[in-house]
Amino acid sequence: VQLQASGGGSVQPGASLRLSCVVSGVTLADYAVGWFRQVPGKEREGVACISSDSRSFYYAPSVKGRFTISKDNANNMNFLQMDTLKPDDTARYYCTATRQEGYTGSYYYMDGQIVPDTYHYWGQGTLVTVSS
Repeated sequence: VQLQASGGGSVQPGASLRLSCVVSGVTLADYAVGWFRQVPGKEREGVACISSDSRSFYYAPSVKGRFTISKDNANNMNFLQMDTLKPDDTARYYCTATRQEGYTGSYYYMDGQIVPDTYHYWGQGTLVTVSS
């Protein structure tokens, strides 16, 4: 299984970026996917996750309403649309995936939805810098 993220870059506050991730070696329809981010010296943070059937979502409170996660199962891709970016969004963003059938880990809960919070496969990350 390989995950290849792209789309990071340096932007000004208020701008938008769209991160893309190609997931190869699996049938993406069977997998929940998530985006995590990390800043050196800080804990890794789950940013946005989507269930295998694309019916359940999780967003970190700090990005809810600004970021949107989506899956394209036909092309084994997933996306993170990031709008109204803030300097606090500066981080390396990692694309992740985990098979949802048979999943025995814990979950994120949001607005009555549940999505896996532990991901088995990770990509190499793409850097997002938001600065004026």
